[in-house]
Amino acid sequence: MLKRVVNKKEISIAEAKKMMENIGELSQFQQRTFSYVSKFSKIDASKAEELVKKLVERFDISQRDAVQVVNCMSESIEELRVFFSTTKKRVIVTSQIEEMLKLLDEYR
Repeated sequence: MLKRVVNKKEISIAEAKKMMENIGELSQFQQRTFSYVSKFSKIDASKAEELVKKLVERFDISQRDAVQVVNCMSESIEELRVFFSTTKKRVIVTSQIEEMLKLLDEYR
């Protein structure tokens, strides 16, 4: 059966878990994926979606970067800096990273 992509969007692990919970019977691959997202989702899906939006708006980072930050829920400046060390678009200064950490702490 041919399938086509109708919409493509970066989502967090928590959002993927929520989506998979609504699927009826899971295939073997889907069961493995669901096991993974269940182990590694750090916050509730609605909180994850809200946090991604806040990160994008407040810090002017890409949706992709914001999703990665939410997936990992870093606890230190060093952990968070890794996401932005390879970004060529702009430099994230330490004060912004500290603000991000405070925002992440609000959602833990």
